[in-house]
Amino acid sequence: MTERPDIVQYRADFPILAAQMHGKPLAFLDSGASAQKPRAVIEAMNRIYESGYSNIHRGLYEISQNLTEDFESVRSKVAAFIGAPSDKNIVFTRNATEAVNLVAQSWGAAHLQEGDEIILTEMEHHANIVPWQLLRDKTGIVIKTVPFDERGVLDLEEYESLLSHKTKLISLVHVSNALGTINPVNKIIKIARDFYPEIKVLIDGSQGVVHMPVDVQAMDADFYVFTGHKLYGPTGIGVLYGKTEALESMPPYQGGGDMIERVAFEETTYKEPPYRFEAGTPAIVEVIGLGAAIDYVSQIGMADIAAHEKALLTYGTEKLRAISGLTMHGTAPNKAGIMSFTIEGLHISDIGMILDQCGVAVRTGHHCCMPLMARLGVEGTVRASLGLYSNRNDIDQLVEGLEKAKDLLS
Repeated sequence: MTERPDIVQYRADFPILAAQMHGKPLAFLDSGASAQKPRAVIEAMNRIYESGYSNIHRGLYEISQNLTEDFESVRSKVAAFIGAPSDKNIVFTRNATEAVNLVAQSWGAAHLQEGDEIILTEMEHHANIVPWQLLRDKTGIVIKTVPFDERGVLDLEEYESLLSHKTKLISLVHVSNALGTINPVNKIIKIARDFYPEIKVLIDGSQGVVHMPVDVQAMDADFYVFTGHKLYGPTGIGVLYGKTEALESMPPYQGGGDMIERVAFEETTYKEPPYRFEAGTPAIVEVIGLGAAIDYVSQIGMADIAAHEKALLTYGTEKLRAISGLTMHGTAPNKAGIMSFTIEGLHISDIGMILDQCGVAVRTGHHCCMPLMARLGVEGTVRASLGLYSNRNDIDQLVEGLEKAKDLLS
């Protein structure tokens, strides 16, 4: 499997990739933490600041009216991108973390009580663990977890055994940010529906929408969350998709302007979703940037991006496995573009610093997945994560840097 030349050409759209680190070409392999931004996103945001900025949902003047229309058009764009039935199912948040917290503190607080059970997995990001622990501390709910095997594959038999009449919610990651495992979320949701149709399911899609096409209706998720900055968009903007009946059953998460119908000291009434959950001035320009990012990846095609990354993942995995003493963590048969590894006798931080000197940007540490690392029996890993702009030269530069690290540290 070789690189797709029709995808590789888009690398030139990312200005930062012409930069150097320590006099070496930049091999950016940390897209799993935050992806680089194409010129189209940068220019779309700059245009607003330079010639079209105002507040929205308020002004009667032309600039405000135009920007309000552009802002709301992104809501429709997001809905189409993930297969949502309506733009009314799309709530803008600061990031995926806030989206999970919104569901926990609004839907969870309204619908869960002491003794109710929720199911997570042992490969969750902290952002899909801690919000539920905070809710547990307030309500007395019970958290159960699904383990994964040595390949990084969830134990679905154990998952089925955890389902009971007390199960009210399942919340799990679409793609593991630490291992790259693509979880069979459609199957997991169907198992839950067959057991008890009223069980709600939240999918953390932060690493899902960036690597593959997503259809939330076909998936049948009640909630799906993701963040803009991993999708080649800006920071400060995230998305919560919710089924209509779920959102309508949720009280406001925060109070303030723009989420109200009428305010009086005796009583305040609130807007319908999604606006009920968007208190205060939103991240206006960041939403425009997210829309530009979605336009950009849609023009390329998510299926083509997925095929490109899969080819690079195969190439990179073969190259890494050839390094003596290197252990791959996360060898599931169905993976996205994430390679996580350790090298016997070498500390991950030392590896990361030497790679930096070689112009290679990777992430080292627990990747906000301490329970996952405990399951693996390691302190952390080195993670190389791919984007649509990644190429074989990046992989080769990584391998050369790792060989240098072995020579210097052994």
